[in-house]
Amino acid sequence: MIFLIRPQTDPWFNLAAEEFLLKNRSEDLLMVWQNKSSVVVGKHQNVMAEVALDFVRKHNIPVIRRLSGGGTVFHDRGNLNLTVISTVNKGENLIDFRKFSQPVLEFLQQLGLQAVFEGKNNLTLNGKKFSGNSAHVFKNRVLHHGTLLYQTDLDLLEKIIRQDSRHLTDRAVKSIRATVGNISDVMHPPLPMNRFLHQFVAFLKNYYAIETVSELTRQEQEAIRQLAENKYKTWEWNFGYSPPYSIQQQCKTEYGIFNVSMQVSEGRIVSIELYFEGKKLEKVEQKLLHQKHDKATLSRLLAGNRFSETIIQTLF
Repeated sequence: MIFLIRPQTDPWFNLAAEEFLLKNRSEDLLMVWQNKSSVVVGKHQNVMAEVALDFVRKHNIPVIRRLSGGGTVFHDRGNLNLTVISTVNKGENLIDFRKFSQPVLEFLQQLGLQAVFEGKNNLTLNGKKFSGNSAHVFKNRVLHHGTLLYQTDLDLLEKIIRQDSRHLTDRAVKSIRATVGNISDVMHPPLPMNRFLHQFVAFLKNYYAIETVSELTRQEQEAIRQLAENKYKTWEWNFGYSPPYSIQQQCKTEYGIFNVSMQVSEGRIVSIELYFEGKKLEKVEQKLLHQKHDKATLSRLLAGNRFSETIIQTLF
């Protein structure tokens, strides 16, 4: 196994790197890396149902879809990401979250912390989740990755999760809400992040008997940047890839009641019925049909309509 040094903190680059390395390297790889503040959703999730989009846009926090399944997570510099990419022999389990999590548990035990593996793929301390894991298989290669909340901004994490999406119906994978906590909160005294990271990496190198340490080549970095630009930064991947969903909602205003019934597929409005006080707003419907279900896009289309803000509110 090779330990791959990953100092990059660009979230688009880092998610693209995982896909590139999974599909273009043959060696077993271990990486510990960090992202700047970002929201990372599972491959089969509906961004509209999972993320408080108004909040993240206001605070310039990007939303990015990853290659693997599972739920939505928040990354910042107080969070560590662990990735193992390996070749699986015939007859072996392709996905084994317990095996992937074992070195994390043993490392924390060395620090006097009794972490526990719970459910399908979670790690907890004192009943609070600090790590969730997911995986993706490509041919005979498998990518396991997971987060470790160490000193993450938990208040910010709470605000980026959408709290109410009852008006939205879909068959997308839902995030399982859990009480979360930072590892540093149960350490007395807590280690500085850089020291915790250094000790964690040293432990992992010993655990996996790693002798080779390397970095991405210039050619690999350029290929990853291209993948980030062509996929991970695109609206089509991050929003358009969401499974189909429908919205039925009523909005009461001082002018009257707006009602909408809408279907969205590949991120675009494929059918819509919009009423104001029982009257069908056909001209507005025609403007919105086949457009991206995106506030900025729809706001531009409805510019000049005195009810535009209320209509937008009804659509989301």
